[in-house]
Amino acid sequence: MDIKLGYQIYSAREEAEKDLGAVCARLAEIGYDGVEFAGFYGYTAEQVSEILGRTGLAAVSSHVPYQTIVADMAGTIAFHKAIGCKYIAVPYLDEETRPGAAGFATALKNIHAFGVMCKEAGIQLLYHNHDFEFVKISGQYGLDFLYDAIPADALATELDTCWVNVAGEDPSAYIRKYAGRCPVVHLKDFIGAKKEGAVLYALIQEDGSDDVKVDAQQEPDFDFRPVGYGKQNIPAIIAAGLESGADWFVVEQDRSSERPALEAAKMSCDYVRAL
Repeated sequence: MDIKLGYQIYSAREEAEKDLGAVCARLAEIGYDGVEFAGFYGYTAEQVSEILGRTGLAAVSSHVPYQTIVADMAGTIAFHKAIGCKYIAVPYLDEETRPGAAGFATALKNIHAFGVMCKEAGIQLLYHNHDFEFVKISGQYGLDFLYDAIPADALATELDTCWVNVAGEDPSAYIRKYAGRCPVVHLKDFIGAKKEGAVLYALIQEDGSDDVKVDAQQEPDFDFRPVGYGKQNIPAIIAAGLESGADWFVVEQDRSSERPALEAAKMSCDYVRAL
C-alpha cells in the first residue's frame, strides 16, 4: 500500500525538545515521508527549514493552539509559509470555547477568519478532533456543527481516528462522511475504553509542552499503542482515507508507556508499510 506517511512529533516530544534535528533524522531513517509539528521548541523558521532539507522530510502540517492563532494570525501563517507547511491544524478547543460552551460561537468566527487567511496564503486550515466534540448541538454532533458552520474551502478535517472510536463512532465511516474534505488522517491505535470522567490526553502548548500531565495509571484499562497493535481496524481506516481523497496519513501515539517513543514510531511505520 503506497501512501504518504507522516509522524506527529508531539508523540516524541521529550526527545524533540532535546534535539529536534536528531528526531527528524531518525524518522527519515525509519521510513517516514514527513512530519507534523506541535510547537517548534524555540527553533526559527530558518532552522526548521534546514532540518527538513537535510533530512528530506516534508512539513506535512502543524498543530497550533487556538489561542496562539488568535493572538497572531498573520505571524502564524508567515512562519508556516517559511517552512513550506501545507496545512495548519487547530488541535483542540479549551473548555471555554468547545461546542456547547459560551465561547464556541466566537471560536467559529475566529476559525473561519483564519481559514480564509490561510486559503489566501496557499495553506489549508484543518481541525483536529478529540472526543469532546461529540456532544449534540441542535441535534448534531458539535464536530459536524463546526464543519457545517465553516465552508470546506476554509476548513478541512483532520480526523483523529482514535477519538472518533472512543466517542462511539466508526472511524472509517466518519472519514467517508467527509470524503473530499479529509486531506490528512490521524492514525492512532489504542486498547481499552474510556471511563466516565477520565482525562486521557494532555493538550499541547505553543512550545510543544503539555498543558496538563496525564497520569498513566489514571486509566489503567485504556492506553495508546503503536499503529496496528491495538483495537483499531487500520487497514479499513486507510482504505477509507484513500477512497475519500486523503493526501497524508499521520501516525500519532500520545503516550508510549511500554517502550521509547521512537521505537514505537518504527513499529507503527513498519506495520503500515507492510500492508
